[in-house]
Amino acid sequence: MIKALKMPVIRFNYTGIKFTKPFVAIACLTLLKISGIMAHTFSSVNPATGKELASYQADNKEKVEKALKQAQKAFEGWKQLSHKERGKTLKAIAAQLRKDKEKLAKLATAEMGKPIQQSLDEVEKCANTFDFYAKEGPKFLADEIIKTDARKSYVSYQPLGTVLAIMPWNFPYWQVFRAMGPALMAGNAMILKHASNVSGCALAIEDVMKKAGAPKGLFQTLLLPSSEIADLIAQPEISAITLTGSTEAGKKVASAAASHIKKQVLELGGSDAYIILEDADMKLAVQTCVNGRLVNSGQSCVAAKRFIPVKAIKKEFEAGIVAAMKAAAFGDPMDKKNKIGPLARIDLRDTLHKQVEDSIAKGAKLLCGGYIPEGDGAFYPPTVLTNVKKGMPAYDEELFGPVASIIEAKDEKDAIHIANDNIYGLGAGIFSKDRKRAERIAATQLEAGNCFVNSFVHSDARLPFGGVKQSGYGRELSIFGIREFTNIKTVFIQ
Repeated sequence: MIKALKMPVIRFNYTGIKFTKPFVAIACLTLLKISGIMAHTFSSVNPATGKELASYQADNKEKVEKALKQAQKAFEGWKQLSHKERGKTLKAIAAQLRKDKEKLAKLATAEMGKPIQQSLDEVEKCANTFDFYAKEGPKFLADEIIKTDARKSYVSYQPLGTVLAIMPWNFPYWQVFRAMGPALMAGNAMILKHASNVSGCALAIEDVMKKAGAPKGLFQTLLLPSSEIADLIAQPEISAITLTGSTEAGKKVASAAASHIKKQVLELGGSDAYIILEDADMKLAVQTCVNGRLVNSGQSCVAAKRFIPVKAIKKEFEAGIVAAMKAAAFGDPMDKKNKIGPLARIDLRDTLHKQVEDSIAKGAKLLCGGYIPEGDGAFYPPTVLTNVKKGMPAYDEELFGPVASIIEAKDEKDAIHIANDNIYGLGAGIFSKDRKRAERIAATQLEAGNCFVNSFVHSDARLPFGGVKQSGYGRELSIFGIREFTNIKTVFIQ
């Protein structure tokens, strides 16, 4: 007897209509595609529970065209304001962020699983950065007199136009505001294309701007699938692009932007190496490395990922790391006692677990963690791999989650070689009580855009932030970040 084939149930939500019968769904989907009225929808899913929070319909062509025109109009007025006047708006935005901090933090934690205290800290950091640019921006953008044969010659920093910001989910506010602060202060407008799983955060940012009194159209969120980014970049109203994301995404954006001769700043992947020398303060090194690995549940481009102790202290460091990782509580991200929440999506958790399993299959040794917990959510425990070698995912690839890779080095020279033996170059750390020795290595030997001594790598509005190699190019923050999206104009008067 032949069993009847079972057709899978297809659940498709289009403008509130749900189809659950397979043949009806397929027929309706086909008709929608043929008629050209089918729109993308995005779902926001709580990664701690697996439950849908909300669904959003993608913006149509008319909305995109209107947003571009509004941005251009806003830019024309905004660029005429003085630096001081722009600074007042930035201060108002900072104040509104602090006013809405609790609500914004809970939304971020619900949408992508960030531990709630880290969400609160993220919003505060955004506000601090806007205060910083409101205060320092006028100095960074002031004309610079250059003595030449002219009666007068100087460099002037003028805005470019509308900057397209393509941002990831892992820091749903910070990634946006750290790019927006200097861009707006310099006189530009901005359009945001955020990661689809944090669409709620993307719209909340736009709401903050409106409530703070920012000019209409100066900042706008567009809900679009990634497939439409190239078309958006091609629009004449877009003058420049800033992207934080994967290296593969960076390649696609860079290619699209280059074909239209448009400036880009790319902050891409990272596999930060931390060297622990034989004279390191072991307690400090262990605690700092664990904090650097577990920040944002390990989901940060600039998180500590590869730990390189020299042979003389490898066992001591290894024991310390394992004890600290085992002690780190993970669970409900709304509970402040938990240091680690879920990963942002189930597929990301599964990809990380496969990288761990593949590394073990190739000879890495599992010291703790390394399993998928029972129950709902995209949780993954703090995990430590040792005996990591070249050719393993834990050595060669970026592990985006709470997994530490320990790679033994023979000595200082070997440790530097291992640290640089990677396609990425975003951040690096080094631990030694001999600060001059460590500073020499950090400043001249490590191939990364951010090198920290006896501390874990993090961003600071006062310092430039960015990478080399496959981690991207250009800089955000500080005086360098605000000048990235300006026309550095020479003015010569005879």
